[in-house]
Amino acid sequence: MNKKKKKKTHVPFRLNILFFLVFVLFSALILRLGVVQIVYGDDYRREIERTEEVTVNNSVPRGKMYDRNLKLMVDNQPLDAITYTRKQGTKPAEMVETAEKLAKLIEKDTDKVTERDKKDFWIMNNPKLAEKKVTDKERKKVEEGELKESDLYKLQLDRITGDEIKLSDKDMETLAIYREFASGYALTPQIVKNKKVSKEEFARVSENLDSLPGVDISTDWDRFYTYNKTLKSVLGKVSSSEEGLPSESLNYYLARDYSRNDRVGKSYIELQYEDILQGQKAKVRNVTDKSGNVVDSEVVSEGQRGKDLILTVDMDLQLATEEIIEKQLIAKKKLGNTKFLDRAFVVMMDPDTGEVLTMAGKKIEKDPKTGKSSIEDFALGNITTSYTMGSAVKGATVLTGYKQGAIQPGTVFYDTKLKIKGTKAKGSYSNFGNINDLTALKVSSNVYMFRTAINIAGAHYVPNEPLNISSSAFSTMRNSFSQFGLGVRTGIDLPNEMGGFKGSETSPGKLLDLAIGQYDTYTPMQLVQYVSSIANGGNRMKPHMVKEIRDPVDNNEELGPVAEDVSPTVMNRLDMKEDWIKRVQSGFEKVSMEQGGTAYRFFGNKPYTVAAKTGTAEAFYDGPDREKFSEPQDTMNITMVGYAPAKNPEVAFAVVVPWAYQGHTGHDMSKEIGRDIMDTYFKLKKERAKKETNKDAEKSTDLKVENGKDVQKDQAEVRKSQKNE
Repeated sequence: MNKKKKKKTHVPFRLNILFFLVFVLFSALILRLGVVQIVYGDDYRREIERTEEVTVNNSVPRGKMYDRNLKLMVDNQPLDAITYTRKQGTKPAEMVETAEKLAKLIEKDTDKVTERDKKDFWIMNNPKLAEKKVTDKERKKVEEGELKESDLYKLQLDRITGDEIKLSDKDMETLAIYREFASGYALTPQIVKNKKVSKEEFARVSENLDSLPGVDISTDWDRFYTYNKTLKSVLGKVSSSEEGLPSESLNYYLARDYSRNDRVGKSYIELQYEDILQGQKAKVRNVTDKSGNVVDSEVVSEGQRGKDLILTVDMDLQLATEEIIEKQLIAKKKLGNTKFLDRAFVVMMDPDTGEVLTMAGKKIEKDPKTGKSSIEDFALGNITTSYTMGSAVKGATVLTGYKQGAIQPGTVFYDTKLKIKGTKAKGSYSNFGNINDLTALKVSSNVYMFRTAINIAGAHYVPNEPLNISSSAFSTMRNSFSQFGLGVRTGIDLPNEMGGFKGSETSPGKLLDLAIGQYDTYTPMQLVQYVSSIANGGNRMKPHMVKEIRDPVDNNEELGPVAEDVSPTVMNRLDMKEDWIKRVQSGFEKVSMEQGGTAYRFFGNKPYTVAAKTGTAEAFYDGPDREKFSEPQDTMNITMVGYAPAKNPEVAFAVVVPWAYQGHTGHDMSKEIGRDIMDTYFKLKKERAKKETNKDAEKSTDLKVENGKDVQKDQAEVRKSQKNE
């Protein structure tokens, strides 16, 4: 019987190969794990445990402003705020989700959402549809370098239709909130809403903070002006939390450790003293893990509120002066020939220190929609607008004449009209005959100033003959005038001050006009600096609005210690003899205190003494309605400068009323304002002196009472001691 052959199987062999392969793979895996753990273990451990330190600057409230009598003018008003702090690595989709939840809890203004914002939002929410907005051919151009990736994005934006970006009201709120989220820095709180946050909104957000990653409730601030619009334009503006740093100054502030969403001064005092008012920011060092989560926070510095400014302004005097101007504008506007009258200015200054006590300006403005007129603040016009000031500048002309040897104290000229060939006769409002320099100032003689200017130019006047002068005479007079502050910036601690305008013609008649203030233009601030230079005996003082800088304190009701006193600054000394200046001072005093002076009717019977100079200038209307007229319109500017008391000045003033009336005669608004502001100044001074006297009397009484109690106590102790003995 034949034995059947056994069939050999290949299964065991294949299994062995499989087992071997498994062994090799496991060996490789074990080897790899060993390498990872032994060789790279520390590196991976460090990567997992890696943290990053990020220092964040948190804003602090700005410093306050007070007037010279420590009355609060500008403060910080607390506001409820809702904020968002984005952690590093937060994805846009996560922010959108949080924004949707927050939109259900608060109302968010959508006015600032732009069409571009809507398109960006649509692309983010519809990535596949957005991809279809670009063709393969256009993508290939990117690969070939003909287009950039940014060009493709622009194409997507251009091809999104209006229907595609139509959003519901709630979606618009979500977008508005997301827009705020995205504009903030990582780990830096960003204001989402700080205006009109209702108590209900504040409470709802507070209750749902656990489901709103990054959202928090906080307190913000806004500038509050105690006196409403008074001097608000001079105090300046602060950027809002939405504006942040002004674009034109972005690099400047970023280089000084500001954040893009910081609020800064935009104009005038807020801008000029930004470094002082801004304060020292709080610094927080955040430690984040690999995922951007904050694992630790450390306060590096607590920060400090901005320092406070004590201004030179007297708010009681400022308010009273503004009321005087308003009443005068209303009253004079009712008269005839005042169609161009729409503004008036008053500056009052301490002539010895340059401290600006009052900087008032008012302007009549008409609402283009309703046609109704209202009187608005125009204090800035004292440094940003200039006018021909008329005879008020004659003090500078006389002193220039002394300096140039054109006249001497006591020089006499015969006042009658000058007739220069080819020009209209030029003279004073009356022929005064023989007059000297003092009388010329007292009665405001034009002819005396003309003859002085002719002598300065080295010319010789012959009636009905041409007058030949050197053009250098203009420079001579202007250089001299600039010593007083006329025609140059005063140096006041405010930005955007103008210097005025100089006429370009150099004909003889224009030189004569320059001598009586009817050619070049000056600002009201220049005018008060000029008269202060005469009042104080020859020092041109730098006007300033800030008197002191004070350190902040925690108690809101208290003022901190003085950090810095703003010292008076002499910009230059008049290159004039002391006797010459005293001579002009005497002439100014005659103007207001001696019968026949142009201001005597307004100050002659006052209990105080004033030295002054009035002015009237023939001018052309250059106001907001000038384009309505095909030809220049003649008008009159009226001015007044002065100081008081005449012998020991403590206040200097300048009053400017441009385009006061049409025709050669009109009202006395500048003089009436000058009288009223001086009455107010001395009235306030008397009232304050009386209050101080009463305070001293009360202190004295309290001291006597205390001393009396001490005496009674001592006597009682003596009696007790005697009784015990």
